Amino acid sequence: MRDPTHLTQAADWRARSLRHVWHPCTQMKRQATLPLLALSHGTGPWLVDMDGRRYLDAISSWWVNLFGHADARINAAVADQLTRLPHAMLAGCTHAPAVQLAERLSALTGAALGHCFYASDGASAVEIALKMSFHAWRNLGHKHKREFVSVRHGYHGETLGALGVTDVALFRDAYGPLLRHAHVVDSPDARNAQAGEDAEAVARRAAAGLQALLEDRHAHIAAVIVEPLVQCAAGMAMHHPAYLRQVRELCDQYQVHLIADEIAVGCGRTGSFFACEQAGIWPDLMTLSKGISGGTLPLSLVLSSDAIHDAFYDDSVARGFLHSHSYTGNPLACRAALATLDIFDADDVLARNAGRAAVLDAALAPLHSHRAVRHMRRAGMIWAFDVQADAGFGQRYASAALTRGLLLRPIGNTVYLMPPYILDDGTAAWLAHETLATLDDALEAP
Repeated sequence: MRDPTHLTQAADWRARSLRHVWHPCTQMKRQATLPLLALSHGTGPWLVDMDGRRYLDAISSWWVNLFGHADARINAAVADQLTRLPHAMLAGCTHAPAVQLAERLSALTGAALGHCFYASDGASAVEIALKMSFHAWRNLGHKHKREFVSVRHGYHGETLGALGVTDVALFRDAYGPLLRHAHVVDSPDARNAQAGEDAEAVARRAAAGLQALLEDRHAHIAAVIVEPLVQCAAGMAMHHPAYLRQVRELCDQYQVHLIADEIAVGCGRTGSFFACEQAGIWPDLMTLSKGISGGTLPLSLVLSSDAIHDAFYDDSVARGFLHSHSYTGNPLACRAALATLDIFDADDVLARNAGRAAVLDAALAPLHSHRAVRHMRRAGMIWAFDVQADAGFGQRYASAALTRGLLLRPIGNTVYLMPPYILDDGTAAWLAHETLATLDDALEAP
């Protein structure tokens, strides 16, 4: 029997949180009727609340906990670094974790992206990439190249600069008067297929729209920013790699930078370590965050080509890239990232994930014929399906999932799974069964 004082503690923490914590991506008034999940600890793919109930974290806590919660190897690396150098400024100083992480990430790109600039969160990395692109062109004498191009329904963060290239009205519109808006081109989302089109045809049609814009505005455009293979906040909109190949060719043709936002799709999530690899291309700038530190400490970064880095290399301080923040290249976060890369190597994670994906594919097979399911799809370790239901379906699904011990947060009427890379066959089968059962619960709920 559970200790009733734990129930009281959970209720107390929820009440105190509602009074004092402003939660992200949340209408706080709704939390009065949708109780917060008061967590005690996490282990592997599971989160445990203060009542002792377990929940399978099927979305890796906003896509970051690649190897589950409290991974022993990552924790050991952070603990070791904590006794050596928890933090030091990176301006005028350096340290081994920052250097080693930059070297290893560069090597993973085959040295195509040889320079690493550190930040703390995804939106900051996007802002840095936008500034780098604009400033590089300015240093090269192209001061009119100050516009950006983003993809319809694309998401790149919620700071003001990042919102300028984000096309999600719910996040963007309230701040419209403060933003410098980007050009928006059609999405290569395979769900947009017209009669007789496959995913590759949709990708080529979307790229043709970009080409028309670049023909007209390339003298003023600094960069195109894309989410390679999957536009996550757009409801896991997946596209054919041909789109990336064509965008790369167009950016080269019209002298425009390509920024690949791999914050959500990098670190093995789409099946290759970087999503761009599946198109056989490299961008001029790449942003990375979320899974890079294994869900332990905030870290983001921008990888850049030699050409962009060299545009800032000058005797003039004003021609340098002067962006900074106090925790840039934090040694603890960098050590966590190095431990994450070690796990990829030691466990042959990408190959193992292919096997895990096949198991979960088979277990989710009944969804393909479900009466309410549309566009069942997968990219690597991302599964998604759209549900034909009313606008309140997503919240009902999330609530029903919690009653079954699942942490899932649909995007509108799109249910998605982004589980950690450590599910065994039994847990994968259970996840698939409960995902389907939750769907029926949510469809039948009033």
